Amino acid sequence: MRSPVPRSKKQGPSDVNEIAFRVVQEATVEATQEAPSGKNPAAVALGKLGGAKGGRARAAKLTPKRRSEIARQAAQARWRKRES
Repeated sequence: MRSPVPRSKKQGPSDVNEIAFRVVQEATVEATQEAPSGKNPAAVALGKLGGAKGGRARAAKLTPKRRSEIARQAAQARWRKRES
């Protein structure tokens, strides 16, 4: 007697370990695919270029006195975090 629901021609694995492996693979592939961010790719590329050289360009423009002030403020902020 035939079963009421026809089986598909392409059946998946019947072993529990194979099924678990397939589930993990599918979940991992979905997680690694980049979701569309809705941002303009050209603008993102320009932002990355500016961010890559921003710190060096800023440091070159600072005077030694201003760099010292910034370093002093950073050190004070670090010590404040430890006290509280």
